[in-house]
Amino acid sequence: MDEIWNCLKEVYDPELGVNIVDLGLVYDLQFEEGKVSVIMTLTTPGCPMHDTIVGGVKRALEALPEVDSCQVDVVWEPAWSPSLMSDEAKESLGYM
Repeated sequence: MDEIWNCLKEVYDPELGVNIVDLGLVYDLQFEEGKVSVIMTLTTPGCPMHDTIVGGVKRALEALPEVDSCQVDVVWEPAWSPSLMSDEAKESLGYM
């Protein structure tokens, strides 16, 4: 499971330049029998990078040898807020 989380750290929000894990966009991650299920959000409901980020998640995870398929569900509740970011992301974006 650590390898899957580390893989998600390679997927960046192109507008912010921070990975989706440190941004706090990934709410839940399940892995069972080659199938990954990701529940995540985006920084705003109208995010123009929606398809780019979701596609990046799918491509990154499906490239792992242990992953056969990946389902990504984008949710809006709970709403994302800067408080969900890691300290590294907050520092990078000037929140600290």
